Amino acid sequence: MAGGRAFRPSAPRRAAFAALLTLLLLASLSFLLSSGPASSRSSSSPSTPSARLAAVHRHAADHAAVLAAYAAHARKLKEASAAQSLSFSTLSSDLSALSTRLASHLSLPEDALKPLEKEARERIKFARALAAESKEGFDTQSKIQKLSDTVFAVGEQLARARRGGRMSSRIAAGSTPKSLHCLAMRLLEARLANPSAFADDPDPSPEFDDPSLYHYAVFSDNVLAVSVVVASAARAAADPSRHVFHVVTAPMYLPAFRVWFARRPPPLGVHVHILAYSDFAFLNATNSPVVRQIEAGKSDVALLDYLRFYLPDMFPTLRRVVLLEDDVVVQKDLAALWQVDLDGKVNGAVEMCFGGFRRYRKYLNFTQPIVQDRFNPGACAWAYGVNVFDLQAWRRDGCTELFHQYMEMKLRFQNEDGELWDPTSVLTAGLMTFYGNTKPLDKSWHVMGLGFNPSISPEAIRSAAVVHFDGNMKPWLDVALNQYKALWTKYVDTEMEFLTLCNFGL
Repeated sequence: MAGGRAFRPSAPRRAAFAALLTLLLLASLSFLLSSGPASSRSSSSPSTPSARLAAVHRHAADHAAVLAAYAAHARKLKEASAAQSLSFSTLSSDLSALSTRLASHLSLPEDALKPLEKEARERIKFARALAAESKEGFDTQSKIQKLSDTVFAVGEQLARARRGGRMSSRIAAGSTPKSLHCLAMRLLEARLANPSAFADDPDPSPEFDDPSLYHYAVFSDNVLAVSVVVASAARAAADPSRHVFHVVTAPMYLPAFRVWFARRPPPLGVHVHILAYSDFAFLNATNSPVVRQIEAGKSDVALLDYLRFYLPDMFPTLRRVVLLEDDVVVQKDLAALWQVDLDGKVNGAVEMCFGGFRRYRKYLNFTQPIVQDRFNPGACAWAYGVNVFDLQAWRRDGCTELFHQYMEMKLRFQNEDGELWDPTSVLTAGLMTFYGNTKPLDKSWHVMGLGFNPSISPEAIRSAAVVHFDGNMKPWLDVALNQYKALWTKYVDTEMEFLTLCNFGL
C-alpha cells in the first residue's frame, strides 16, 4: 500500500462487522433448516390447527430474522440500493408483526385461522424467494471480506515472525493460526486431564519399517487436515492395513497429534506413525544448511517444508515413499503407485505446464549465468502434492547432497549478486534438485487447483485419484470454494467436539 501501511478497519467497525456476519450465519442456517421440501414437512407435521399454526409461526419468525440480517448487511456493504434495503426492512417488519399475530391467535377456531394461515404462507413464500434471489450477492461480498481478513491476519503474523528473526514453524497458505492453535491447546488440555491415557513415546510398530508395505510421508502442523488425508486414503484403499502414514510435525504440535489419533484411532486398520522433526538427530546445523539458515535468522525458511529433502535419511529401511501434502483428499486406492515404473528416476510427479506456462523460466532467474548453464528455461515444471520417490535411486544419485549445494549456492549469490530463485519456494528447490530425474505421472493421479480455480471440470475431479486444494482458499476456511468443499468435509470427524469450539470454517 502507498505509504507502507496496510489499511485496517477500526476495532469497533471490525467488531460490528463480525457480529453482523455471525447474525447472518445464524439467520441463514435457520432459513435453510426451515426451507426443507414441503412434502417432508407435511408428512411429519401434526394436522391439528394449533400445531400447524405453531409451525407457521416458527417459519415466519425464522424468515423475519434472515431478512432483517440481509437488510442490515445490504446497508453495511453499501451494495444494495435504498429500495432493496427498504424492501428487506419492510418485509421483515411485516413478518415480525405477522408472527406476533399468529402467536396471539393460536386459540381461535380453525375457520378463523385459515385466512391468517394463508396470508402467512404467502408472505413466507415471497420472503423465501426474495432471500434466495439476494443470497448469492451477499455471500460473495462476505467471502471477499473474509478473504481480506485472512490475508491481513496471515500478513500480520508473517511480519511479526520476521521482526522476531525466526519462524518456529511454517505459516501455511490458507491456514487459520488461531483455530489451529485452539485445537492444539484443546487436545493438550485433554492430555493433561488424563495423562495415563496417552503415551509420551508410544512403542513403534513393526509396520513402520516394513518396506513391503505402502508408505506415505506427510509434513504438517495441521492435525485436522492430516486426519482428513489419512481417513480419505483409508476409505479408498482396497487393503487399508497395508498403508502406513509417517506424519512429521513441529515439536510443539506433537502432543496434539498424539492425542487426536489416540482418541480417534486410524480408521480401517491403517497405521499412523507420528514424529516431531526434533526426533531426527541428523537435522542439525552441522549437517543441514536449512537448519543453519534458520538458526541464523532466515525467516523465509520453514523447516517443515524442507524436510522432504531428507526422506532417505528419515526412513533408512524404506525403498519407496509417496509424499502427500496435507491439503489433499484421496479418492482412489493409491497402492498402484508402488508399481509405477519410474525408469530409474528418483521422482514421479504430475507435470503442470501447458503452452508456455509453468516452465522453469517462471521459477528461476535465468539472468544468472550459473542458472543458464544448468537448466533449460523451457523445461516443464511439475507439482508437489502427490510425489512418488524411489529412495534407492535418491541415495544412488546423492539428491540430498545436491539439494545442499543449491541451498548453499542460493545463500552465496543472495549475499553477492541477487537471487537465483524465489527464496520462499520449496517447489523451486525441488525443480532444481530433481531436474532431469523426474518421471511424469498420468494427470489423473493428481488434480490441482481446488484452492483457487472455480472452473475445474467435474469429470476431471471424479476421475482423479487425489484432488489437491492448493491455493489460499483451503477447505477448512470460510473462503473455500463451495463447489469443492464437500469433497473434503465428508472425511472430517465431526464427532471430535473440539472442532466446533475452535471455529473452523466447516
